[in-house]
Amino acid sequence: MKVRFFGHSCFSVTLAGKTLLFDPFISPNPLADKLDLETIEADYILLSHGHEDHVADAEALLKRTGALLIANFEITSWFQAKGIENTHPMNHGGKVKLPFGTVKFVTAVHSSVLPDGTYGGNPGGFVIESDETNFYFSGDTALTYDMKLLGELHDLDWAVLCVGDNFTMGYQDAAICAEWVGVKKVLGTHFDSFPMIEIDHDAARSAFSEKGMTLFLPQVGEAINI
Repeated sequence: MKVRFFGHSCFSVTLAGKTLLFDPFISPNPLADKLDLETIEADYILLSHGHEDHVADAEALLKRTGALLIANFEITSWFQAKGIENTHPMNHGGKVKLPFGTVKFVTAVHSSVLPDGTYGGNPGGFVIESDETNFYFSGDTALTYDMKLLGELHDLDWAVLCVGDNFTMGYQDAAICAEWVGVKKVLGTHFDSFPMIEIDHDAARSAFSEKGMTLFLPQVGEAINI
């Protein structure tokens, strides 16, 4: 499965010819200064929660691409007030069938407020299931025992997990999460964008390799095969 990493927690996956883009924070990210937002396409934009470092470019991308916004009810309502009509609200435990497969909104332990201070609802993650691949995107979260349930309910091929510590679980807890959800391959997110979440890449990869897993920490803009 080819995945393109746009820095921080933003990445894209193409399923059944449709591009899913997650948590677009590109133009304000100092590590993504070589990326051109105007060249990034999406058919679906999925937002895990309302913090600016996950939604900063969502409005511009939604208006240019016409992508379907998938997020919790509070976030979709906030974007509707900005003129974004193509939205699909969700809440924890809910699943929706779409042309490429299914999207389930799952628990994350974090906080959520939108850039103007509006309440952002409860944060979450996503489980994506399709004929091509099944994966879990944790969003921003602490390690939580609910992750074990994901491994029991879903046959996951890989996961996208926050690894930067301080605001989310660090790579040690993320490696435990990967064990619990039953995957061997992990795309790391939410690292290096700010000084407080800079990580030792070698130590992070070792935390996974010691458990027989692979942690991918791609360069911003890089496309990788997972």
